[in-house]
Amino acid sequence: MESHLETQNRDVLQKSFEEMISTLPKENCWGYSEDQYQYQGFWFTPRFLRGALSAQQQFQAQPTDIILCSSPRTGTAWLKSLTFATITRTSYNDSTTPLLSKMPHDVVPFMEFDHAQFSTNRHLGIPLLATHLPYSFLPRSIIDSGCKLIYICRDPKDTFVSLYHFIARYYKSQNTQPIQLDEAFELFYEGVSLYGPYWDHVLGYWKASLERPDKLMFLKYEDLVEDTVLYLKKTAEFMGYPFSSEEQQ
Repeated sequence: MESHLETQNRDVLQKSFEEMISTLPKENCWGYSEDQYQYQGFWFTPRFLRGALSAQQQFQAQPTDIILCSSPRTGTAWLKSLTFATITRTSYNDSTTPLLSKMPHDVVPFMEFDHAQFSTNRHLGIPLLATHLPYSFLPRSIIDSGCKLIYICRDPKDTFVSLYHFIARYYKSQNTQPIQLDEAFELFYEGVSLYGPYWDHVLGYWKASLERPDKLMFLKYEDLVEDTVLYLKKTAEFMGYPFSSEEQQ
């Protein structure tokens, strides 16, 4: 439970975030009820940006952590499911895994929103955490700790289509009119999308994977679809949880 001082410090920090965000360039687009703000070259809604800034200031990585990184709608939930099942395969079986009753986002929390749950998972021996943050936004402790990162990217056309339908379904459920497809395409093309520009997001991790291949694994969604077993084996080895010869039979 938070102490009075911790609550006070958190409130002061959040107020400073709000003041800074209010000074940023903004756009009302994609049919969102709130503006998106551009910060250091990327676009965020206020909630996501507050989460990003909070993570930068508060998250302390450990060398054993494994961070799953992605732009939205590129295979994040699938990657969470595969890595969680791999790491916990000696603790659960097909009939007891939490993935039967929980969403992947429930068992592998996002860094931007749930530090507390990750601390609990870490104590349980599940060092998985996810983020949509661009590489340049990652907390310094992640780079300094030497923990491992896995990034998944997807063909831009498929990413855009998935993002558009995801947003359209949401607004349909709210009985509101979604953004038109051509307007959404122009925004995506111009780089104005959540955590976008998409290609800058991908490029940041791609360059880092070339510089630090032992610490950053760069996955393509299409490769994972084409040969799931092969790339799951590679991912398990990269994480330090390789499959035994008996498991592979």
